[in-house]
Amino acid sequence: MRLAYTEDQELFRDTVREFLADRCTTAHVRAAWDADSAISERWAELAKVGVTGIVVPEEYDGLGMGDEELAAVLVETGYAALPEPLLESAVAVGLLAEFAPDAGWLAKIAAGQATASVLLPGQRLAVEAAAADLLVIGLDNGELHVVEPGDCELTAQRSVDRSRKLHTVGFRPTDQTLVASGAHRALARAANRGALGAAAQLLGLTRRMLDMTVDYAKQRVQRGVLIGTHQSVQHHLANVLIRLEFARPVVLRAAYSLARDLPSADRDVSMAKIYASEAADLAARNCLQVHGAIGYTEEHDLQLFMKRAWALGSAWGDTGAHRDRVATDLLGASPAPTTPTF
Repeated sequence: MRLAYTEDQELFRDTVREFLADRCTTAHVRAAWDADSAISERWAELAKVGVTGIVVPEEYDGLGMGDEELAAVLVETGYAALPEPLLESAVAVGLLAEFAPDAGWLAKIAAGQATASVLLPGQRLAVEAAAADLLVIGLDNGELHVVEPGDCELTAQRSVDRSRKLHTVGFRPTDQTLVASGAHRALARAANRGALGAAAQLLGLTRRMLDMTVDYAKQRVQRGVLIGTHQSVQHHLANVLIRLEFARPVVLRAAYSLARDLPSADRDVSMAKIYASEAADLAARNCLQVHGAIGYTEEHDLQLFMKRAWALGSAWGDTGAHRDRVATDLLGASPAPTTPTF
């Protein structure tokens, strides 16, 4: 097992990084906070880079890549706090590719002409449900439905990160919307992809908060001394770096396991979400403390990344839910549920 990116994966990741540095600045993220939808013309631009079709099969004009490449890209979208629902779209694409490949949606998503959101068993909120072109909905009984948002009753919900537009979904399943029955295993894989993707984004957010705070500590002068020269500040930031470096290989391992459908995939994904969530939480707390009072204000960019980290820490299962799943797997207390309830 080689827990590192290949040369091709690094090249694609770096291309995405350069694109986001130019087209997803903090000004763009702030604009998404005040917009009705975070989906912008950037979605079509992402398609030209290949990002929207990263896991779309090649026969539908996608790149046909897997969870390892997806995780590498999502780290970068976390670093930039990309507002568009790339993760939710990738989860939806996996289900569409398996159960409704010829419905025409895959090619449109790959081309940046359509967006998809997803609502899996145990989830209460759908991201960008109102602005998406379709919703992929999984039910507790294993049914999978594909519907248009206009056919659902959507109720907007407030998020700590206002660039994440959240809705509850009122939906009446019919034979016309049904695309698969008994899809428990596929829904479980989709939930794992969502949790892995959130973990990858949390890695990027942790790195961004750390980079911002290191730069700040090198410039901020207090009582005639750079605050970065104080050991207490250095220790705060070193602790974040250590936690980040411990989390990174755990996320890579989860991507490796999920891409190969290994028996340990459930446990590995949960470990990744735990480690990445805890790293991001520590980064938010320590970086906020180093910034001091200015870090509490909405005028400072740090809050954009802290609030995204808080939101993603709860999305796709919080640390409590994933610790329960790890304990069940290791201790064998009871059979693991077919579909995760997070």
